Amino acid sequence: MDGLNLTYFHINIPLSINRKDDDNAMNKISELNSFEKSSPIDSASRVLIQESEAIKRMSKELGQTFISAIEIFEKINGRIIVSGMGKSGHIGKKIAATLASTGSPAIFVHPAEASHGDLGMITSQDALLILSNSGETHELNDLIEYAKRFEIPLVAIVGCKISTLTESSNVSLILPDEPEAGTLGLAPTTSTTMALAMGDAIAVSLFERRGFSDRDFQVFHPGGKLGKQLLRVSDIMHVGKNIPVVKLNTPMSEALLVITEKSFGCVGVISESELLVGVITDGDLRRHMQEKLLSMYARDVMTDNPRTIRPNALAAEALGIMNELKITSLFVSDSDNLKGIIHIHDCLRAGVA
Repeated sequence: MDGLNLTYFHINIPLSINRKDDDNAMNKISELNSFEKSSPIDSASRVLIQESEAIKRMSKELGQTFISAIEIFEKINGRIIVSGMGKSGHIGKKIAATLASTGSPAIFVHPAEASHGDLGMITSQDALLILSNSGETHELNDLIEYAKRFEIPLVAIVGCKISTLTESSNVSLILPDEPEAGTLGLAPTTSTTMALAMGDAIAVSLFERRGFSDRDFQVFHPGGKLGKQLLRVSDIMHVGKNIPVVKLNTPMSEALLVITEKSFGCVGVISESELLVGVITDGDLRRHMQEKLLSMYARDVMTDNPRTIRPNALAAEALGIMNELKITSLFVSDSDNLKGIIHIHDCLRAGVA
């Protein structure tokens, strides 16, 4: 601009008065830059190793407090109420789902919602499982006070030995003091991994002590791949009048009618005491194809000691046997007592593969 005389000043501002502080700051920047330049595999490997080492330490520190927590959950007649805020809440939801799916009734109650009416979901028959790394999450206060008021057992998974949550709980499962993963060491990573692993340890300990079986597991998982893998033969087999069956002295003229009517491509042969003693298949018919076939009896054509499967066997096992023997139907028996028949299409329709 005309007529103006502008003077510029250049001011040098030191990073620090203390040279040692300058060196520390530069070293920190250099360290961070080195991490930034590391490969994703190196970063991921550091995280996984750090978290796995934390879980190993946690397993070595298990003791009487863990047993006491399990005993509390075993004794209740109600549910395990899981709660936590923030990342602990996300972990808590997964723990509640794992507990519920393995025979320990459980629900997740959000601590903020609990203060606005959801405390009514919690009864004196229940027990609380509260997660908090610091143990000072103020949103949990109403839950803690409610537990004290109605004498509801409280088990805590917490990262601090001295905290409000620790002092207020009946049992405190203290997580090892391990740094969070990553260069910043701030984001909940190692702590949430340990909390999740502790929740899994509780769920597995409970269902193993209760004798929870794969059959029980299937009851809670009827849908999805897990449910199909655990489907039993008895769940999909044909029973009663739908079973193609004749007696030893049945004429083949009648046996052929049963094979045609029932549409399984075979017929079971039973004794007078109704024990399964043989089977007539398409292959048996071809081997005895002659003019006298219709005047023969079932006992003359049948194959002795047919392959069968138990009613409580997995449907996947039945499918494997049928594929192995290249057959489409398999009789179901229990100690030679005929219980039903299963067709390969039954397995395919049920999603067993």
